[in-house]
Amino acid sequence: MSVTKERKQELIKEYGRSTTDSGSPEVQISILTNRIAEMTSHLQVHKKDFASRRGLLRMVSRRRRLLDYVKRKNPQLYLDLLRRLDIRK
Repeated sequence: MSVTKERKQELIKEYGRSTTDSGSPEVQISILTNRIAEMTSHLQVHKKDFASRRGLLRMVSRRRRLLDYVKRKNPQLYLDLLRRLDIRK
């Protein structure tokens, strides 16, 4: 259910400011987006898994807060992230 080390490294290389950057909002948003996609597919199979549904809602809300932060600090980066990650807004 979690993001593998290899996938996380790919996301850091693609969205990070450097190869060791794991804390910038862009990287955190990309990792959360990946986890949200995995959890969504899990919940489509296991419709009554309410504990996982709660976790999904927490991840979506955390990603929303990070996106709001990026929007305040750098609106152009915010639009770029929405486009690259294919997030609806």
